[in-house]
Amino acid sequence: MSEPVIKPDTPAIRPYGPWPPRPFRSDRVKLTSPAELKSWILHEDDDLLVVNKSGEVVCHPSKFGPTSSLVGAAREYTGLDTVHLVFRLDRETSGVVVMAKNPTTASRLQKAMQTRKVGKRYLALLTGEMDAPIEVDQPLGPEIDSAVHVKDHVRADGKVAQTKFIPLAVRNGFSLVEVHPKTGRKHQIRAHAQWLGQSVVGDKIYGPDERLFLKFVDDGWTPELAEKLLIRRQALHCAEIDLRPTGLDWVFSAEWPADLSEFTRDRMNHDDVRLSPRG
Repeated sequence: MSEPVIKPDTPAIRPYGPWPPRPFRSDRVKLTSPAELKSWILHEDDDLLVVNKSGEVVCHPSKFGPTSSLVGAAREYTGLDTVHLVFRLDRETSGVVVMAKNPTTASRLQKAMQTRKVGKRYLALLTGEMDAPIEVDQPLGPEIDSAVHVKDHVRADGKVAQTKFIPLAVRNGFSLVEVHPKTGRKHQIRAHAQWLGQSVVGDKIYGPDERLFLKFVDDGWTPELAEKLLIRRQALHCAEIDLRPTGLDWVFSAEWPADLSEFTRDRMNHDDVRLSPRG
């Protein structure tokens, strides 16, 4: 039986609305020392630095100093003036991040990303039970009346976005899924999961109530958030990056992290978390 493909509909486009800015508190920024970053390294050579990023670290440089971002920590570790992100992960998404040590390698891999020549596989925990693989083909664009100004959602005039979800384990109201993003839109996996009605567990923006994100920014992690979100950060993990389509003989993988493993074990009674065989 062929897998269902959900095609675009025509949702209403809502008018622009104000968004209240919220201060970002520096006491919650994760600082990463060169020694800690070294413990995350999956591969390093003259051209590449590949790490298994923590789910607490922002990728891009921030105003809180060189060790407050992955790129900053990588500069400190390598001693290079510039380290190039081939692609980024959201702060609360863990897993494989590829960085280039020189402009030539960066340009080659960034172009490969833009032309969809880099294979990417994620693992995620979703709310609800997904009983069969499904491919979402829904355009994404800014949700302009959201209180969280970085939020995207399905809208008819958005950019093409395609995501395939494959259930690996379904238990107790949750689904462990493998995710293949066929395009690379901002927050694509999270926005498509929300559109399906099966948000990523722990997602403060695309989960049960986007206002929880604003409460987190203002007050940090609280018992109220723990009750509603179940886990401290979004349960999304970049498990594999395949560079072989670019001509480089590399496939990088990162195991399911300890915090998410605890959830799958305790909430789903499931320990065997791994990608499906390549097919």
